Amino acid sequence: MKLSWIASLVVAAGFSALSCATVPTEPLAPGEMRLLKMEAPTGDIRANIVYVFDLFFEADGHPTVKRACFYWSGDGPYCSNVKRVNYGSPRTVEVELRSIPPGIFGYGTYQLECYVEYIRDGKPVRTNVVGAHVAVMLK
Repeated sequence: MKLSWIASLVVAAGFSALSCATVPTEPLAPGEMRLLKMEAPTGDIRANIVYVFDLFFEADGHPTVKRACFYWSGDGPYCSNVKRVNYGSPRTVEVELRSIPPGIFGYGTYQLECYVEYIRDGKPVRTNVVGAHVAVMLK
């Protein structure tokens, strides 16, 4: 059991060293919103508890953010309304997310990916996708 826990930590550390998504480098188009990175909560993430995740972004103007959608290792999307949008520096979107969605059981390291839906030119559009590796533990 202890060996499998250590192996999980080594795998998580290896995954965190890899880039999960590339951020486009070209200039923003008028009205565009682009995610830069996602920060998971610090400390232990326990299964089936709601946590706040921070999404850092850049944008042309102040986009109206509707919701954020997540995939847990490909399972999803699990979408929720945003808790808060900060247009200062840094620009962030705060989103509450349950640490294990229905369909995934147990503990382990997951690839968590996210995009944001926002209004651009009066129409709903999606941002690019950012991701992070998240280790989830049982209660």
